[in-house]
Amino acid sequence: MRKRFTDEQIIGFLREAEAGEAVQYLCRTYGFSDTSFYSWRAKFGGNDGVESQRLKYLEGENDRLRELLAEALAKQGASGIARDDV
Repeated sequence: MRKRFTDEQIIGFLREAEAGEAVQYLCRTYGFSDTSFYSWRAKFGGNDGVESQRLKYLEGENDRLRELLAEALAKQGASGIARDDV
């Protein structure tokens, strides 16, 4: 499922709310629910753009390392099975 708003857009919405714009007005104007707004605020509340980008980078790095570990364990398991057959 494609995300409708980017992290940068969400941070922009949160900044508008911090500046005093009413949450209901933002929801109506940009087309998201107040539930989405409050969940975004819980997730991105204290983050600025740089922290959000760093978080996204680290999550990607974590995914990449998990894939490498899974591949290494699969190779190790496959080579262990091959040795037992000999």
